[in-house]
Amino acid sequence: MKNTIRTTMLVFALVVSTVVFAQDKKANNIDDSTIALQGYSPVSYLDLGLAQRGSKQYKTVHNKIAYYFTSAEQKATFDKNPAKYLPEYGGFCAFGIYAGAKFRIDPNKFVVSNGKYYLFLNDVEVDAKQLWINENESKLIKAADANWKSLKAK
Repeated sequence: MKNTIRTTMLVFALVVSTVVFAQDKKANNIDDSTIALQGYSPVSYLDLGLAQRGSKQYKTVHNKIAYYFTSAEQKATFDKNPAKYLPEYGGFCAFGIYAGAKFRIDPNKFVVSNGKYYLFLNDVEVDAKQLWINENESKLIKAADANWKSLKAK
C-alpha cells in the first residue's frame, strides 16, 4: 500500500513538473535551448535603448530561462530586479499578440515605452514594428494585454 501511494505521488509530481515547465515554455519565446531573447541582453534594451547580443560569460537563469548580458554590471542589474527587465508578452512579437497570434521576433526590432520594451517580427511583407508605431500604442497595448491572458497558455 505504501509503495502504491509513493509511486502515485511520484508520477503525479512528474506530471505536474512537466506541465509547469511546458507552461513556462509556452509563455516565453524560447526554443529547446531555453535562452531568452535569442541571447540579446534585456538590460541593453531597457536601459540603453540598444539591441546588444549578450555573452555566455555573463549569464543568469531566472525561472528556468537563461538571459545573457554584455557585462557583469548588466547581469547584476538584472539580478537585483529581474521583473523590471523581462520582455513584454514573453518575448513574442507585440503586434502579433495584439492580432491574437504568437510570432518569433527579430531581436533588433523593438520599441521602448513607459519603462517596458516590446519586440517585433520582421518579415519581408510585414514590418510589425512600423505597424505598432503607426497605431495608437495604448489601444494596441490594451488589446495585446487582453489577448496575452489566453495566448500565454497556448
